[in-house]
Amino acid sequence: MRNVYVLALVAYAAFSLTDSSVKAAGSHLSVFETAFLVNVFAAMTLLLTRHPDEQWRDFWRIDRPWAVHGRAVCGLVASLCGVYAFTTIPLAEAYALVFLAPLFVTIMSALVLKEQVGPWRWSAVLVGFVGVLLVVKPGYQAFEWGHLAAVGTGIGTGSAVIILRGLGGRAKTTSILGMLVSYLLVMNAIMMCFLGVRVPTLREAALLCLAGVSYGLGQWAFVLAARHGNANQMAPMHYSQLAWAVLFGAAIFGEYPDALAIVGLAVIGGAGLFTVVRERIRHEQARKTEANGRRHFS
Repeated sequence: MRNVYVLALVAYAAFSLTDSSVKAAGSHLSVFETAFLVNVFAAMTLLLTRHPDEQWRDFWRIDRPWAVHGRAVCGLVASLCGVYAFTTIPLAEAYALVFLAPLFVTIMSALVLKEQVGPWRWSAVLVGFVGVLLVVKPGYQAFEWGHLAAVGTGIGTGSAVIILRGLGGRAKTTSILGMLVSYLLVMNAIMMCFLGVRVPTLREAALLCLAGVSYGLGQWAFVLAARHGNANQMAPMHYSQLAWAVLFGAAIFGEYPDALAIVGLAVIGGAGLFTVVRERIRHEQARKTEANGRRHFS
C-alpha cells in the first residue's frame, strides 16, 4: 500500500510542476500548440519508462481497446482543459476545482467499480467539497471559462482513475501511455493546422520542455499507482498538490490566496489526510482480522 501512496504523490508532484511550467510559459501560444509541444517532450520521456517485458512498437496491440481508448480521451480532455485553466486563472483556484476529481472518483468507484465506500470516506469527500467552495467563492467573484476548464480537468482525471482501476493489469503500460500520447499529439497537431503555428521563444521552449518531462514522468507513476492500488487510495493523494499550488503561486506568480481561501485549502487538505489515515487504519484492522482467522483454523 505504501508504494501506491508514494507513486501517487510523485505523480501529482510532477503534474504540479507541469502546470506551473505551462502557466509560466504564458498564453502567447495557442492551447493546442502548447499541449502539442508539452507532449512531444513527454513522449521522449516516456520512451525511457518502458517495462522490461514490453516493447513500445507493440503499444497498438491492445487487450482492452475500448478502455484504453477511453482513458486516452479522458487524458486529452484533462490536458486541454488544464492548459487553458492554468494560463487564465490563479493556481489555487484552478487546483481547488481540479480537486473535485476525488468526489467524482468516489461516486464512480461505488457505482461503476462496485468498490465499498464507507461513510467516513463519503464524509471526507463532502468536507473537501466545502473547502472547494471556500476557495472559489461562487457568487462572490466572477466564474470564468478558466474555472469551467478546471472542472473539466477534474472530471477527466477522475474518469481516468476509474478506467485504469477497472483495467487493473489487463493492459500493457506501453499501450496505456502510448495511446494517450498518440491522442494528444495527433489531435493537437490537427487543431494547430487549423489555427496556425507560432514560433516559441527560447524561454517558452525551455519551460514547455520542463513541463513535458514532468508530465511524462507523472503519467508513468500515475499508471503504476493505479494498477497496484484502488481508486480510493489514489484520490486523497491528489490533495498534495495544494501545497504546490500555494508555493508556486506565491513564489513565481505573486498569487496570494485570501484568508477564506487559505481556510478552504486547509479544509481540503485536512479531508484528504483524514482519508489516508482512515484507509491505513482500516487496512491494518483487515490484516489483523485475516491473521486471526488463519490462526483460528490452523
